[in-house]
Amino acid sequence: MQSPQFVLIRGLLRDARHWGEFKHVLQRRFPRARILTPDIPGNGKLNHLTSPKTIADMTEALRGQIGQQQGLRLIAISMGGMIAIDWMTRYPDEVRSAVLINTSLKNFSPFYHRLRWTAYPRVAKMILTAILQKKIDIEADILALTSNCHGGDQKLLSCWQRWQQQHPVSLSNAIHQCLAAASFTNPLRLNQPVLVITSMADRLVDYHCSARLARVLQTDYVQHSTAGHDLPLDEPEWLVNAIGAWLHSH
Repeated sequence: MQSPQFVLIRGLLRDARHWGEFKHVLQRRFPRARILTPDIPGNGKLNHLTSPKTIADMTEALRGQIGQQQGLRLIAISMGGMIAIDWMTRYPDEVRSAVLINTSLKNFSPFYHRLRWTAYPRVAKMILTAILQKKIDIEADILALTSNCHGGDQKLLSCWQRWQQQHPVSLSNAIHQCLAAASFTNPLRLNQPVLVITSMADRLVDYHCSARLARVLQTDYVQHSTAGHDLPLDEPEWLVNAIGAWLHSH
């Protein structure tokens, strides 16, 4: 198989560093692969920029970072999956395949699946914390909500808090990203191979959102029984194995 060129796309308030061990496991599995990790404006090394208010503009920002290329294999999680879908739809010649992890679309899943009602109290607390500008405290809530394996990992939490201090995401940029994700729709008429992966124990987004995407796309679907929303964090080896097996089959 030709050495792939992967583009890893993160979601709300996250940046390239949050791929963590997953990126290294992926590189070991595909040692000749080129792995690109662009940031959404407003996040990570681009935190000084204003986040786009639409998924389409986020796509353009990521394309601008890597240049116009063909044969890309997108691996995207959560809101990143929406960017991947938009990318495949509007620039089909650039994308060879995509892996969509724990993502959802407004026109295929109800709001109470896209954000599970049990997550509302913690999300409300995060919003209030952001308003009060206690940015470092947000990371503990994000970790607790998105990981089923590392909720008590103080070393990891300290790392995330340090990243937030280094490249803080502003409240206005967080709002832009939330509105973009909440409003994005797509007819899902895609021609490229797609693998939909979900975490059945996701406490942020109901796994039925991913199951619905797979049914509409009539594409391959894999689920993990215990991992949280941040599947690359909780189960990097399992995820890379699933992606590797799927790519080999195609």
